Amino acid sequence: MSGRGASGARVIDADVCVVGAGAGGAVAAAELAEGGLDVVVLEQGPRHDADRFSARPLDMLARVYRDGGQTTTLGTPPILLPLGRGLGGTTLVNSGTCFRTPAAVLERWRREFGLEGLSGDALDACFARVEAALSIQEVTPELAGRNAAVARRGAEALGWSHGFLRRNASGCVGSGVCAFGCPTSAKQHVGITYVPRAEAAGARVIAGADVRHVLTAHGQATGVEGRLASGGRIEVRAPTVIVAAGTIHTPLLLARSGLGRGSGQLGRNLALHPATGAFALMDEPVDMARGVPQSFYVDEFAAEGIMFEGVAGPPSYVAMSLPLSGKRHADAMASYRRLAMFGLMVSDSSRGSVRALAGRPLIRYELVEEDVARFRTGLRHMEELFRAAGAREVYLPLPHGVAPERARARDLKLMAFHPLGTARADARPQHGVVDGDLQLHGVRGVHVADGSVVPSSLGVNPQLTIMALATRLAFGLLGRAVPPTLEEVPCPS
Repeated sequence: MSGRGASGARVIDADVCVVGAGAGGAVAAAELAEGGLDVVVLEQGPRHDADRFSARPLDMLARVYRDGGQTTTLGTPPILLPLGRGLGGTTLVNSGTCFRTPAAVLERWRREFGLEGLSGDALDACFARVEAALSIQEVTPELAGRNAAVARRGAEALGWSHGFLRRNASGCVGSGVCAFGCPTSAKQHVGITYVPRAEAAGARVIAGADVRHVLTAHGQATGVEGRLASGGRIEVRAPTVIVAAGTIHTPLLLARSGLGRGSGQLGRNLALHPATGAFALMDEPVDMARGVPQSFYVDEFAAEGIMFEGVAGPPSYVAMSLPLSGKRHADAMASYRRLAMFGLMVSDSSRGSVRALAGRPLIRYELVEEDVARFRTGLRHMEELFRAAGAREVYLPLPHGVAPERARARDLKLMAFHPLGTARADARPQHGVVDGDLQLHGVRGVHVADGSVVPSSLGVNPQLTIMALATRLAFGLLGRAVPPTLEEVPCPS
């Protein structure tokens, strides 16, 4: 029931309070609500109306990204780290790519972190259930567009392993602006899939709620307290709290609450999957804004920690990203229709940290030499890929005159989209923040369900991993096996 406490705060009683409505929080909330529990979801960001998505990058950056998409790491080089904000979290603004966790990564988790329950067999039903819920399917060559066709031609000429990506999309028309809010709602982000499921099952979802503290007593969760966008206070009293505020903000919330610090690992072990993109001028029209921007991959060098994935965008996005200046930039933009683009992502060995400074996250991350070497190799192969595809010119993201083999960390122009690890899972309390069931070591009833629990780089996009782990958590709390199909959704009692 809802009411008002003596302090003037809005007070809500529930079985479970979920903090955050992104990849982890929305999934956990829907499954728990459909399982018969009384669930309250508190999301700091707003509800977004897809009818107002303009497909204009500069407009949408301010609307759907935290800090206008300008979150940046402190280190060499500084790395732009765009984070979504609102119902759906970063699933609202990512490219929709869905990989299962590689088997080698799960084996590493078992071997190094003692996570015996996270084998491929144990997670198969979780992956299958999420894939069904999000209509995950492989992009067709026609929908992928001519930008993907350029990379495919190069990969085939070189004999490199490649394929079309699987994405959470239904009825996609190739608008080319996945990263700026899908204007047709074809991308099945959790804000339009799992959040409505949660609400249909009775969950109360409150946007504009900034949770300031997780409350505990005698080693047991008792709820959360926070502030509403309207200026009032809110308290949710619940014996189970699932923190899903994201890899950057979850450690800040836990630290502010005096939780999760026993191992000394909270806010540490930040992995990012740093990435960059290269351009090529082709003889034929490419029109990269038509089709799915991230639709094709080349995994020939995945064992070396190097993955190539499609990336593309409309002219305003390309103008911001093109690694040229002056007349060279103007000439290339005048040939926009013939420009192709492809992305390079590194499975990083570098690790960073997050802590609060004046109430905001301070993100430190230094690129180690091992990862710089991966970028040197990757950029050299990227140029090789474009040349094999028939590129007239190749524009690498390096200062003019710097060849890939001579690139230093400070020469690289990087972004990152997959922060992980700041509340990592480890079976040993002295080495991790949560255990294999994603419960805080030493505190009953406080769980974490976002990228912060992922204990290592994945080498692939992490959203499906986060959703599968959240699914496993939810059914673990319900005390039920995970049904792999949606037809077996349990009816609320």
